[in-house]
Amino acid sequence: MTALAAPPTPPPGTEDRPRRSVRRGSRAGRTMHGGRLSYAILAVALLFSAFPFYWTIVAASRSNADLAKVPPSLLPGPNLIRNFEAVLEEADIGKALLNSFIVSGSITVGTVLCCTLAGFAFAKLRFRGRGALLAVTVGTMMIPPQLGVIPLFMLIAELQWVNQLQAVILPGLVSAFGVFFMRQYLVQSLPDELIEAARVDGASTARIFWSIVVPIARPGMAVLGMLTFMAAWNDFFWPIIALSSQNPTVQVALRQLGGGYVHDQSVIMAGTLLGTLPVLLVFGLLGRQIVGGIMQGAVKG
Repeated sequence: MTALAAPPTPPPGTEDRPRRSVRRGSRAGRTMHGGRLSYAILAVALLFSAFPFYWTIVAASRSNADLAKVPPSLLPGPNLIRNFEAVLEEADIGKALLNSFIVSGSITVGTVLCCTLAGFAFAKLRFRGRGALLAVTVGTMMIPPQLGVIPLFMLIAELQWVNQLQAVILPGLVSAFGVFFMRQYLVQSLPDELIEAARVDGASTARIFWSIVVPIARPGMAVLGMLTFMAAWNDFFWPIIALSSQNPTVQVALRQLGGGYVHDQSVIMAGTLLGTLPVLLVFGLLGRQIVGGIMQGAVKG
């Protein structure tokens, strides 16, 4: 029988190359950690970002006399519940919170849905005048919103919508920024091959949108929804024109707080705190969706 040939001898100095590659791979798989300077910078940025909210809590739990002291106290006081009761007495904050939830939620759902549809059309569908329509849509962002206040108020007065929530909801259901944002997101995130494969399988445009576009666009929709909700919740200019103190949103109701010759800043801060908590809740919920969508896309990629 013929003896089996011995394996070739590796060249000198190359016996430990596989071991070195494994070591390199193990080092590459380690979690990256920032240095002390990075953590210090992040801590300072967190301190400056969170201090206004902390000061709101401190001011809402103190009296107006405590806030006038120099230097003021930086620790929360015992008057938080009392100031909350004063807020409920001076303004119908419960109805204002409900109205703000209805207005902001309706505007957010409508804006996300309509802007995703329009962004998908501008990004992936071919039709005549697409570029001109997109240019006109983006061009409307350059027009100051104050120029349309008088015609818009005349329109809602003709429709007898003054002091009704639809007067605030309908003008904000679509935004040029949202259309442009979703268009840019879908151009980069939605491959043309997926749409072509769905067309070959016989899927309609509506089926493509709900089954392919919406799952891919979920992180962008979450970002747009968060920005839209915060903008609608904090809007003061148009609600103060279209609504009254009998049917207010939160920002309109806050205007009624701390009345008198000397404004009670502690009561105003307590009302501001009540109006800020729902925004933080929505931000936390949608923030998880944003991070989850980004991580899901990274794993699939």
